[in-house]
Amino acid sequence: MEDWRKDARHEAIIVDLEALVPKDHLLRKIEKVMDYEWLYERLSPYYCHNNGRPGTDPVVLIKMVLIQHLFGIPSLRQTYQRIQDTISYRWFLGYGLLDEIPHFATVSYAFCKRFPEELSSEIFEHILNKALNNRMVDPSTIFIDGTHIKASANKKKFRKEQVAKAAKVYSGQLRREVNEEREKLGKKPIEDDETENDDDENRPQGGRGETVEKTVSTTDPECGMFVKGEHERQFAYEAHTACDKRGFVLGVEVTAGNVHDSVAWDKIYDNVTSKFDVQFMAMDAGYKTPWIAKKTIEDSKIPILPYTRYTGKKDCYKPWEYTYDPANDTYICPRGGILRHTTTDREGKRTYRSTPAQCRDCPCKAKCGANEKGQKLFTTHIWQEYLDIVEGIRKTDLGKRIYAQRKETIERVFADAKEKHAMRYTGQSQILCKLQLGCK
Repeated sequence: MEDWRKDARHEAIIVDLEALVPKDHLLRKIEKVMDYEWLYERLSPYYCHNNGRPGTDPVVLIKMVLIQHLFGIPSLRQTYQRIQDTISYRWFLGYGLLDEIPHFATVSYAFCKRFPEELSSEIFEHILNKALNNRMVDPSTIFIDGTHIKASANKKKFRKEQVAKAAKVYSGQLRREVNEEREKLGKKPIEDDETENDDDENRPQGGRGETVEKTVSTTDPECGMFVKGEHERQFAYEAHTACDKRGFVLGVEVTAGNVHDSVAWDKIYDNVTSKFDVQFMAMDAGYKTPWIAKKTIEDSKIPILPYTRYTGKKDCYKPWEYTYDPANDTYICPRGGILRHTTTDREGKRTYRSTPAQCRDCPCKAKCGANEKGQKLFTTHIWQEYLDIVEGIRKTDLGKRIYAQRKETIERVFADAKEKHAMRYTGQSQILCKLQLGCK
């Protein structure tokens, strides 16, 4: 009979956890570079030191959350269960084989009730500063994008609300420039219905009293209805994220899923550029707007934005076939007709018109798209020159090379977050915590 290996499950041995954890384990690398003394000082005011029962070590509670996000464990309950029988997790917490692990409810209570709300952001900043000090982060080129994350909310449970339309960040600056142009054209200035007192807490947030209908989830009111494709609708959040070319997350802004990328861009841009010396900014087509192009170029940053497909009629003249004459502020059509600048609306759209006399008998009137009166209308934005500069940058070899790096930087960050850090379904605070603590 063969000599099978004996059952050693009840064999008593003398060993320490240090010898059982592999030398190249991820948690060993983290423990080697991290310091926790500042956390004890930061959280000391939130504990009572002279009466009551002894509290659980706050660093242990933070490490349990870190384990959850690093290894993509869906919940604190499952994290608690896995720490029970995972030697490397016990070693990271500083607990022995027989020590009792803090209950998951203790961890949840600490982060919801005891610890300050900004703690996860402070830990993120601390880790990022360590990476900067060791020259691991290169913020000269950053990549900005957003990804939708499904909310844990039933899409059939919602209510409709009328909410004030939020004013755009740049509305004041745009209005001033529009009024300057309208004054030169002899037009009346566009008046702002909002009060000019920026310190007034009762100042309306929606321009001109406009309202929009909003679908609000009764399960999770903070998320937003996101339309994916032609038919699928779901409640979601969007994580607007900036990273460097080595994949280090530099900033995160979490919004409802129905907030457009270009609307949330200002916060993430201001946050990152106030801390780092940025030279190049690579973004996808959702950020290709006149305001974003203007702000980055005026801040001496170089925006890298992609080609956007022309969506007009194929059998008509294309916008780039019209020639601009800056001396006279006119456009010249492919047939040589003159289009004069007649007005600029409150959205910053310049309108150029031809005279009916020169277009009425033109053989290319149908291809030009002139109206029944024989007049051609051509529109551009007041900040169109910045979009033209962006187009020129896009065609350079450097612009092409930097934009091609998106797939191995920001898109890789989102892929790792969803595959390794359980970010497919989650809530707003969880998204922020996962991206800040779980991503490189």
